[in-house]
Amino acid sequence: MRSIARAAAFAFGLLAVAPALAQDADDPELIFKKSTVFRLLSPDAKLATYVIDDPTIDGIACYFTVPEVGGWKGWAGFAEERSETSIACRQVGPVTFKAKLTQGEEIYRQRRSLFFKKMQIVRGCDAKRNVLVYLSYSDKIIEGSPQNSTSSVPVMPWGNLPAPKCGDYLQQ
Repeated sequence: MRSIARAAAFAFGLLAVAPALAQDADDPELIFKKSTVFRLLSPDAKLATYVIDDPTIDGIACYFTVPEVGGWKGWAGFAEERSETSIACRQVGPVTFKAKLTQGEEIYRQRRSLFFKKMQIVRGCDAKRNVLVYLSYSDKIIEGSPQNSTSSVPVMPWGNLPAPKCGDYLQQ
């Protein structure tokens, strides 16, 4: 009986610290949340706006907004989040490519349901126009969603630094 109580206490302790352990340096930074549906006795539904820096390209930041389901199921993490996303990416400093690029490369992923749904941000390069293109979308294991958003960032000179060509960094 004592071992069962210890095992239960250990499991409860893991559940209590799991959110803190799940926080990663690559996690997006929350900018703000705005309530969209008021609920009297449970958490409101919200729109949450985040920013993430492109992990492979210095000088590019992407701001994205995702809906967060309210109510007790949303608070507990059991609700399936909606598929809508919006994204706006900008050059925020001199652009430096740290590695070769792959068209459609994933730069960020966020779980949107307990098991099967995720939101992704992927990146491509329009080499002819020297423009980085970012796409955010949601998908499920069985069935994807047509809900998506696209943002483009023309790579420009910064100060006295010339603009690098994204096409020079594409993997062939």
